[in-house]
Amino acid sequence: MDTFTYVLSVNGLLFLMSIVFYFFPPKKINYIYGYRTNRTMLNDDIWNFANSLFCVTLLKYSGITLLVMILMIFINEPLMSSWLPMAFMIFTLLIAIISIEKKINEEFDNEGNRKSRKQ
Repeated sequence: MDTFTYVLSVNGLLFLMSIVFYFFPPKKINYIYGYRTNRTMLNDDIWNFANSLFCVTLLKYSGITLLVMILMIFINEPLMSSWLPMAFMIFTLLIAIISIEKKINEEFDNEGNRKSRKQ
């Protein structure tokens, strides 16, 4: 497999999935599709918050990663045919998940209720 196809099959697939999530977000809590954790599945409010945020975050980070990987093909092609595209894909997912969980912790308590805003 040539390097460009490898990068597209790894990082491009993640970007394609993020586009699908963006245009077809999950409407209700389910066990198949969406940003599913025990906490996000507690109620509709936290589910909708987490999934709308995840759609945008994953689209942004996977797009940046795909562009960086394509540019890296022209800079150092032998490196791109190794483990690096897969590592960037995993790194992208981890960054997206960590940022979503941080925002969920800021917005909701452990039972899934919104935290009151202090003014």
